[in-house]
Amino acid sequence: MAMSVHCDIVSAEGEIFSGLVELLVAPAAQGEIGILPNHAPLLTTIDAGPIKIVRQGGTEEVMYVSGGFLEVQPDTITVLADTITRGEELDEAAIEKAREQAKKALLEGSPDDTDYEMAAARLAEAMAQLRVLSQIRKYKK
Repeated sequence: MAMSVHCDIVSAEGEIFSGLVELLVAPAAQGEIGILPNHAPLLTTIDAGPIKIVRQGGTEEVMYVSGGFLEVQPDTITVLADTITRGEELDEAAIEKAREQAKKALLEGSPDDTDYEMAAARLAEAMAQLRVLSQIRKYKK
């Protein structure tokens, strides 16, 4: 049996996952990072994007995280997420609609910088969610 480490994934809504994992892959501030058992202690921010966990026994799960923090200790991995959604709960049609609306808002422009920034953030979030859906399809092959 492969080595594993305890992992907790929580957000403001509550605990999303708690259990043993063989691997966690997250979108860290400087790029994608993989955490295996016995990883060196680490504290980093995470960006919007996919979090992949490989549970003890090899079952894989992908989630969307909007950002947050990742802490690695000798016997625990903790993800503190702003918001997190399990991959199977993402609605591709709604995400595509949000992406199109954000692109339209960016192209039309606005004299208010706040509107532009909000549209850019919505576009980035939709693109990150679509990456999660793409990864889920890849893992199911």
